[in-house]
Parts: sequence; C-alpha cells; structure tokens
Amino acid sequence: MKRVLIISPFGIGDVLFTMPVIRSIKEAWPESFIGYWCNTRVSPLLEGNRSIDRVFGLARGDIKKLFRESFFKGMQAAIKLVWEIKKERFDICLDFSLEYRYSLFAKFAGIGRRVGFNYKGRGRFLTDKIDVDGYSGKHAVECAKELLKFLEIPPCAGGFRLDVSAEVESKAGAMLRAAGINPGDLLIGIAPGAGGSWGKDAAYKHWPAVKFAEVAGRLMEKLKAKVVILGDEQERKIAEVILHTMRSKPVDFTGRVKLEVLPGIIKRCSLFISNDGGPLHMAVALGVKTVSVFGPVSEIVYGPYPSGDPNHEVVKHDMPCRPCYNRFRLPACDRDKECLKAIGADEVFAAAERILR
Repeated sequence: MKRVLIISPFGIGDVLFTMPVIRSIKEAWPESFIGYWCNTRVSPLLEGNRSIDRVFGLARGDIKKLFRESFFKGMQAAIKLVWEIKKERFDICLDFSLEYRYSLFAKFAGIGRRVGFNYKGRGRFLTDKIDVDGYSGKHAVECAKELLKFLEIPPCAGGFRLDVSAEVESKAGAMLRAAGINPGDLLIGIAPGAGGSWGKDAAYKHWPAVKFAEVAGRLMEKLKAKVVILGDEQERKIAEVILHTMRSKPVDFTGRVKLEVLPGIIKRCSLFISNDGGPLHMAVALGVKTVSVFGPVSEIVYGPYPSGDPNHEVVKHDMPCRPCYNRFRLPACDRDKECLKAIGADEVFAAAERILR
C-alpha cells in the first residue's frame, strides 16, 4: 500500500486545486493512504474528505506564531509534528509549498521520495522536481497535475469536488432557517471579501463593496432572492458598508459561520457571487453556479476549474497591465485598482441573470 503525503500550506483555493491530484492517486492506487499537511485555518475543510486519511493542520506560519508566544511551545509543536508525520511512514510526498523548509521537514520525517516544484532554487531537498518561476498559460490545477508524472500516474479528467457531511448540512440548514431562509427560497450567496490568504494585500482583489450592495439589492428586488453575506470577522467592515448602503437588508453571516460549516451554507445557494478567492472555489467544488470578479489575478490560471464551464462566469476588465500578479508576486498598483473599479454593477447583475436562466 502506497502512503502519500500532500503538502500545501496555502489558502483554501490552493488546497482545493490539489484535489484532482489526490483523485488521480486514488484512481491509480485505490488502497493508498493519503495524508495532508496544511495550515490550521484550512484543516477543518479537509477533515471530512473521504479521500484523505489523516490531516496535519499545522503549517510553518502556525508554528511561527507559537514561537512568538513561547520558544518552548514552538519547539514542542515542531518536534511533535515531525514525529507524527514520521510515525505514518510515508513513502512519498508531493510538496506544493514552493520553499525548502517543508521538504527538509519531510526528509527529517523519513520520507525518501520528495516531489515538488523548484522555485528560485528552493527545491534543494526534493528528490524529483520541476523548475518553475510561476504559473502561467494554464490553470494551477494543470500545473499541480504535472507532479504526477514522477509517480507514473495519469492525471484524472474533470474538476474537483468538496464533500459535505450530513451533520454539516444539518447545521447549515438550522442557521438558514433561523435567519428566515427556507429550502424553497432562491438563495444567493455573496463573498465581498475573500482572498484572506493574501493577508494585507487581500484588498487588491476586492471589487468595491458598494457595487456588491447594488447587485444584491437588484437581486432581491427583481428576482425576489434571499441574499446572504459570507466572510470572516476580518471582513466585517466590508459587510457593514453593504448593510449601510442597502434599503432591504440581506442576511449577514459575516464572522458567524465556521469554515467546517461554510460548505453547507454555500451548497444551499442557487448562485454564488464572489471576488477571486477560496469561497469561489468552494462553490465550484460544490456544484454551485458562480459569478466571479477578477482583477489583478489571471482567471486562466486561478479561475473556476475546469475552464469554459457555462455554469461559471468570470467578469473582468482587461487592461494592458492586467493581470499584474505574476511569478507569485503582486507589484504596487499605480492605477488605483482600475481593473476592478471599472467593472460596473450592471455587468455583474447581467451575468447573474444569465447564469440563473
């Protein structure tokens, strides 16, 4: 039985982009044991995945936080993590971290075969590697699948899916009922924040909140839809702008929905409208129709997957400088986010009407 560890310490979208890799492994090696090493924030999303046998939810950033609290805590967490991974006796790891520390950890944990991307020479502890300076020209999922060639496994066809347990669906249903939303209602979710893994730069991916408010108001008035705002507590100010701007108020779930329950809420939506970010890819993985707004990031590389699905429409404003996010770097914007601000509420509302037909 092959024992494989997947490593991705990034955000929700990046983790979901590795799901087709896991499916490919399971199709080739049905009895394989799959471990997943991710960050603490994303780990609840993977706990219910039937294809993943064990989740290690403690990435480098999480360990650094523990070290800031106490050197002893940080050292204890790091040693325990290496020991727990070592106990599973993994044969192979697929490292999507783009840095050397994870493959070094994997080496300490006794994983003999370490496969990944060599970005800026950081793959020195990998045994098999692909040189990259960024993802471009094709979707990030297709880039991830390239590592399968070292395992002599053919990549699977199709997109990715997200499992939702009956317990999660029940919790989500109870929240919606308490908010006055019933199963027969036309429910539309909006994520006016998103892109949390970008930290302080997340705002560069945000379409203006007042335009989300305009679209939400028209959906409620014209289509008699129930609209729910979704986001974490750090996006509270964005939600407040929307609520202050609108006459008829949507349901505000900002900061109230745990990540493990969020898929249950999104799954109930008939349409999901979002910036480029993890919640968008959750909706795609759940089979929910989407309208997404893309600014500095390429929709070809990071948009809904697979590309060309008529159930997912990307709204963008092309400019000579767009997309400016290249080689995993975002330059300073000297156009005041014009690529996003130039997109009108009419365009997004029209896309929503088309998708819902």
